[in-house]
Order: sequence, then structure tokens, then C-alpha cells
Amino acid sequence: MKRRTVIYLLPLIATTALGADTDCVAAGGADYPTPATGGDGTRELAWDNGKWSYLVVWYTGAGSWVGNDFYDLIPHKTGERRIVKMRVFSSSKWPNDAWDGFRVAFYSFEGWPDPKPGEKLWPTSEAGYFYKPSGRSGHVWVEVPIGWVTRQTSFVAAMGQVYNQPDCDSFAVDTNRKRLGHSWSYYNNRWNEYEETDPYFNLMIRVVVEETPYRPAVAPTSFGRVKALYN
Repeated sequence: MKRRTVIYLLPLIATTALGADTDCVAAGGADYPTPATGGDGTRELAWDNGKWSYLVVWYTGAGSWVGNDFYDLIPHKTGERRIVKMRVFSSSKWPNDAWDGFRVAFYSFEGWPDPKPGEKLWPTSEAGYFYKPSGRSGHVWVEVPIGWVTRQTSFVAAMGQVYNQPDCDSFAVDTNRKRLGHSWSYYNNRWNEYEETDPYFNLMIRVVVEETPYRPAVAPTSFGRVKALYN
């Protein structure tokens, strides 16, 4: 198993309560506003409660992934839908004082009645889509533009660590102690239910989708040209 390091949202305490393979440092208070949604024809899919308990990175985490599955929340209707963006809670202040960039990808969610993340659906590149935040600092929500049009009604939205600690961007888990069972981690070439930060299990990774089915734009054709075509 890869080693990881964690930052707590606890006052003035340094601890290694999560086990010998973690380094934990205290964090001061932080603002964690939940992104505004609605009014623009989109819907946000989320499992977290909007408040972070831990920021986490793997010591030797290059190539590791974490992700949330979404299936109950997506309307099971025929037709394509556009995945507008992914939202992840991260930090420019820890484990270093800079954005280093991370990857995002969508994986299939299959194998019912005991489904797990499967093959990569988006993007088509093997590595995933690399994104380096800019214009924001601190412990914040980061919005990653996607624009993927798909017929998938279930998938896993995932964030990948590109570099080893400390030259990497962290992911977060919320303050809910109830395991909702929708969060996953990938290391040692396999997916498992996320449990690295017991007793907090719910990853702060969200997806924004268009509410209405996607319809490609069609260039208008003049009535005169149509008449001429059939005369």
C-alpha cells in the first residue's frame, strides 16, 4: 500500500491517529463554501456535506486515484447528456504552497449487483486530463471544465495524483462520519472502497451535469435552398 499524509481540520494538535503510515499536521480554521447551483439548467451531483475534515496526499502517490460513483442521482432516461464540470476540494497551501496540478477522468461503474469502477470512459488519453488550477488560493473548491457528452447513466468521477508528496495537490474528505459507500481509491493497480481516513470516508468530488438531454446544434437551411433541391 502507498503511504499517505493527511492534514486535519483540528485546532493546535499534531497527531498520527490514522496509523503509522501517515503524517498529520494541524490546520487552522478555513473557509469551505459550497458552490452555488441551480438557475442555469444544470444539476450538481454530490455526496459530501460541504465541510472538509482532512486533506490527503499519498507519499508515493503518482498514478493513484480517488473518485466518487454516481448512479442514483442521474436520471435514467434515454439520450445524451453533457457533463459540464467536475468540482474537487483541494488546497494551494498544503502540502506545499503552490498548485502542482492533478488529473481528472471518468470511469465506468459496472458489475452489478456488486459494482466497481471499470474502464476509463473519458478522456481517451491513457493518462487522464491534466488540470492545473489558477486564480484561486487556500483551501478551496476547484472547478475543472469537462464538456463531455455521454449516454452513460452511471460512472465514477475521479481525481488523480500526478507527482509524489510534497509536489502534488491534495484531495479532501468531509466531516460526515457515516460511510455512504460511494467513494473509491485506486492504487496497486486495483480499485477499492475508500477507507484511508477512517472514520471519514466521503470524498469531496462533485459533478455538474446539464438537466436536459443534449441535442447537437443543426445549421439552419434556407427554405429556398430546400425548394431548389427538390424541384
